[in-house]
Amino acid sequence: MPLAYLPSPSRSVWHLGPVPLRLQALCVIAGILLALWIADRRYRAGGGERGVIADVAAWAVPAGLIPAALGAILASAHTGPWQAVRTWDAVIGFPGAAAFGTLAAWLACRRLRGTRGQRVRLGQVAGAAVPAVAFGQAMVAIGEWFAQQGYGRPSAAWWSVKISPAHRLQGYENFATFQPIFLYQALWDVAVGVALIWAARRFGMPGMRLFALGAAAYAAGGFGLFWLGIGHLPVILGLRAGELGDAVVFAGAVVYLIRTRRMRPTPLQNAQKPALESDTPVM
Repeated sequence: MPLAYLPSPSRSVWHLGPVPLRLQALCVIAGILLALWIADRRYRAGGGERGVIADVAAWAVPAGLIPAALGAILASAHTGPWQAVRTWDAVIGFPGAAAFGTLAAWLACRRLRGTRGQRVRLGQVAGAAVPAVAFGQAMVAIGEWFAQQGYGRPSAAWWSVKISPAHRLQGYENFATFQPIFLYQALWDVAVGVALIWAARRFGMPGMRLFALGAAAYAAGGFGLFWLGIGHLPVILGLRAGELGDAVVFAGAVVYLIRTRRMRPTPLQNAQKPALESDTPVM
């Protein structure tokens, strides 16, 4: 074991009377709230109405959590629940959350109306939300540290993370420190969030193109981090299932960016404010 390493928290659950407080779950909740706050500020800064992001999130957040719930159900049918959870989360985690969440947001935007009766545009919601989701996902990744889940191959680097014997995967019981994938993921997510905000300001990217750029960046990071991962995943078309899911998301996002390279942004203010009548006096 190296002389310097990143320790794991000794506890991940506290009890408030009979109620268990799991730090990983609290990080997920904190990540969702952080993403909603940032997305709402960005949407309203562009001229959007207060409350729209919360209304869309009421559809998109539960739908995005469906893959995680499905993974837990599938894992419960397997022996070795720890390994099963890691496997199913890798297979359907990000691609499933992106697909379900985006579909639910699209349905919400079709049904919702602003206070002046105008439709809520998916592109403008997506453009405001995608950097916010990246920052929220960084908080979720930190939660994996508390649960001693987000680690990869054994490592002797000074920034490696120590994992207690109870949380080590079968076959790695004799190793104490591992690659801190949760840390790499959190740093990548923060970098993606900052880059998306910069790109939106620098190039004036339309919302859906910014969303596609964020999906491509997140998938690229996930694909790269899979090379540091450990554990068995089913192989499909020469790629592990998790890698294949990220590759599909990345390819789809890149194709969309290429096909929409001439798209220009629609100002949110113009989309939501009624046009002036020709005989309306201008002060």
